[in-house]
Amino acid sequence: MALVDKACWLTLLGWGESGTAGLTAASRELLESAEIVFGARRHLRLLPPLNAQIREWPVPFIEGIPALLAERGRRVVMLVSNDPFWFGAGTSLTRHLEACEWSAVPSPSTFSLAAARLGWPLERCTCLGLHAKPLTRLRPYLQSGRRLLVLLRDGAAVAELAALVKTFGFAESRLHVLEALGGAEERIRTLGVDDALPENIAHPVAVGIEVAGNGPALPLTPGLVDNFFEHDGQITKQAVRALTLAALAPRPGERLWDIGTGSGSIAIEWLLAHPDNQAIGFEQHFDRAARARRNAHNLGVDWLDVNEGRAPEVLENAPLPDAVFIGGGLSQTLLDALWQVLPSGTRVVANAVTLESEALLAHWQQQAGGELLRLELAHAAPMGTRRGWKASYPIVQWRGVR
Repeated sequence: MALVDKACWLTLLGWGESGTAGLTAASRELLESAEIVFGARRHLRLLPPLNAQIREWPVPFIEGIPALLAERGRRVVMLVSNDPFWFGAGTSLTRHLEACEWSAVPSPSTFSLAAARLGWPLERCTCLGLHAKPLTRLRPYLQSGRRLLVLLRDGAAVAELAALVKTFGFAESRLHVLEALGGAEERIRTLGVDDALPENIAHPVAVGIEVAGNGPALPLTPGLVDNFFEHDGQITKQAVRALTLAALAPRPGERLWDIGTGSGSIAIEWLLAHPDNQAIGFEQHFDRAARARRNAHNLGVDWLDVNEGRAPEVLENAPLPDAVFIGGGLSQTLLDALWQVLPSGTRVVANAVTLESEALLAHWQQQAGGELLRLELAHAAPMGTRRGWKASYPIVQWRGVR
């Protein structure tokens, strides 16, 4: 039975394709003195003879954690790919441990090895770990002239990635397929997006992408053009969306409630503002909820959570937000309910089009303070043989803080 001890019993050892040849003398000593060594099958195949018990880590990854924790107090080494805390297993493991129980000895990351092979400045590259994530997450970073380094699960994912890059309009891009970096079987092959991919791409694999083509890049400022979104007309239009997002003022790591999410455009741009942001949409129409999810997936922010139902009932039990946007379903009942549950300091923005909802916001401002704006937009349109201004419905916007 394992000893119960909170001393530093676990070492997360960065392990590359070169096996022990890539280890320092201190790392080799840790490995040779271990009582138990855990690792994935591809890691264990590179182990030299050891006195330790060898345990293969199961798939899915989470199933191995109880067996690891059961050995608390013994000298345990866990082999992890390269750098445990850069798209590695470190975070998944250490959340179950106290800081005094573990230590980590990283090896050069796959990103570092890839940049070294390609001669790319790593600090100027976008690094994405998509071996267990949807490949559409690369969409926000596709811009001609950019360099991306992407970790993938296998050769089939390389083909899927190439197809996506082409679909998004960057068919002139070059792909560098990097296999088993740092090991005896290392291989690097360069090809175009339209070229036939080799059938023998082996895991572990990374791809360096030199993005090229005339596809539409996503701008960094709020207010994507409307045709980036699939919608049925129920969408906060580009100019109003830009002003609304400026009022919502997203900050890294914050959560948004998007009530009456429609196409999801506000929530999606909130998520695009920073990769650590979160957003929950609330939509009573299932077809619009499905459309919002599709838009999120296509724009690379598939972690948008859309709850179906009518507010305020659907808001119950949702994690509390840092900001709230009301784009549909505005009512006195909703505002009163929000003021009962929102934490102090929550930023709230509501847009109204009808006379009734305008009156409601005017009355609400008298009660809750904040700022009331009237947004009137017009665009040039044909008027007989000439042109004139065609006005859109005015928007009344209330901005306030709980």
